Amino acid sequence: MRCEIVAVGTELLLGQIVDTNSSWIGEQLALAGIDSHFQTKVGDNGERIAEALRIALGRSDAVIVCGGLGPTHDDITRDVIAAVMGVELAIDPVIEERIRTMFGSRGRDMPANNLRQAMVPVGASTIAQQPGTAPGLVCPIGDGQVIYAVPGVPYEMKEMVEGTVIPDLQRRAGVQAVIRSRTLRTWGQSESGLAEVLAPRIDELDRLGHATIAFLASGMEGLKVRVTVKAETAEEADAVLAQEVTLLADILGDAVFSVDDEPIEAVVLHLLRERGLTLGTAESVTGGLIASRLTDIAGASDVFRGSIVSYASEVKFDVLGVPRGPVVSDDAVIAMAEGACRVLGCDVAVAVTGVAGPDTQEGVPAGTVYLGLCIDGESESMMIRLPGDRARVRQFSTISVLDWLRRRLVAESAPRPW
Repeated sequence: MRCEIVAVGTELLLGQIVDTNSSWIGEQLALAGIDSHFQTKVGDNGERIAEALRIALGRSDAVIVCGGLGPTHDDITRDVIAAVMGVELAIDPVIEERIRTMFGSRGRDMPANNLRQAMVPVGASTIAQQPGTAPGLVCPIGDGQVIYAVPGVPYEMKEMVEGTVIPDLQRRAGVQAVIRSRTLRTWGQSESGLAEVLAPRIDELDRLGHATIAFLASGMEGLKVRVTVKAETAEEADAVLAQEVTLLADILGDAVFSVDDEPIEAVVLHLLRERGLTLGTAESVTGGLIASRLTDIAGASDVFRGSIVSYASEVKFDVLGVPRGPVVSDDAVIAMAEGACRVLGCDVAVAVTGVAGPDTQEGVPAGTVYLGLCIDGESESMMIRLPGDRARVRQFSTISVLDWLRRRLVAESAPRPW
């Protein structure tokens, strides 16, 4: 079974929107054991969409079309699919009523153009999941081929692909095996460094054939190591995965901060919660990014006390008690961490000060960052030099200080959390 992806939207070609949908769908197809050799982007033009679909059908058994199912004049995916099928469009009364109900529940009248979304190619069926007003479509083509149409809105698309498209493709393909993956997340190692450390294990897995390893560079989120296992049952796959993940985590050591694709802020909050500790932050160069990441995690309030964004030097002096003088230094960042503990009443505090660039500050070059940590009444600092532009320096500073805190918390208790 070969499945192709066609993403529809002129905005994708112009670079106004990055096509993350095709990447996500491609990943789901791989995990489901469905081959996918091509991905295509095409603008909102009927002839070109039809050409893309016919080319895809000429080399694949199934096509997933993403986008172009909205109510406006340039949403023409359903029209083109009907033309490729050689059928007319017809109103689906069930879909029409569902859309009217959606608008009614919000106290709004349904615009007439939304009726376009209830038009379905004759012979096609709609996808049961309909989180938005655009229904997905399952459109059979001759010789057992099929076109799936899903919305471009990511959360709507994902619900339909996971709930209907992937299971239907597996049924058509007769896929019996179960494919499972887990992702280890790391910080502080280069991709080549990870590959070198894991080379003996990768060679062994190539020989055994029961698991594969892939490296996923994730920019400001570090490097991911994804382990994928194919087995006859979910229980068998999960057992092999658990064994392999534990082995890889042991090989990589402290570089691994999560074995289930958790972000580092979630890991830090979990470690603090286990130890009954509260956390505060004092931020200069990061401007609140650390606090933002922490509060993105549900339940952070039982651990995280707050943040002092001391961007101006006077705030460092007057609020945090930093001695007057250079503010990009070991002494300054230690005083910031200690001041955060004092002002916020927390057990642990991290602090960051530095130069994001592009200009120097106090004679200090861009990319120079000082990290501070106050824990159990003891303070320490670390100076790091980070690459990249202003945004990268700030983001790298955020994950670097959280990873430093994680390593300290883990070091104080023998076993890692997996």
